[in-house]
Amino acid sequence: MDFTTSSQVISGCIARDESAIERLIFEYQGSIFRLTLSVLNDPVEAHEATQDTFIAALGALKSYRESSSFKAWLYTIALNVSRNRLRKRKTLERLNNSLQAIFRVQLQKMSSPEETVIQNEKDAALWKALNQLGERQRIPLVLRYFHNLSTAEIAEVLNINEGTIHSRLHIGRERLRIELEKQSGFSGE
Repeated sequence: MDFTTSSQVISGCIARDESAIERLIFEYQGSIFRLTLSVLNDPVEAHEATQDTFIAALGALKSYRESSSFKAWLYTIALNVSRNRLRKRKTLERLNNSLQAIFRVQLQKMSSPEETVIQNEKDAALWKALNQLGERQRIPLVLRYFHNLSTAEIAEVLNINEGTIHSRLHIGRERLRIELEKQSGFSGE
């Protein structure tokens, strides 16, 4: 198909014409990558954000209004994708730093070497089991039980519904129990 105007390219993309999609990506990929790189300051993450931008844009193309600039619309999506990645990165960094501080404080409270070894083994087993969980269950569990946040606070931090947090905590606790039972070699049944 021959595309002479941007509206034809957009119409082709809505119709899932591969050549239109390729042309759209080819035309904007460089500028979107530069934008995401300037926000994220990480080439690998910027590349992923660029891909996410085009996936989101292609999914939302029907909502685009030709009365506004397509480039501005696409840049808005790229900025939102980049900001979301930054928020997640910062949340994970804060979480990691807090967990490290908690473990340092807990280790300092212990008195005997035997207690330290036992606690280290318990901590290692718990973290191994936690790391087997998906992010959807692991992060709410960590926020709830290591940071003592309420479900409302967790919902606010993760920007999701409080009922979803209850569900993720329940599923996460159950999966964590199963993982710990696997590690210890016995079942609680």
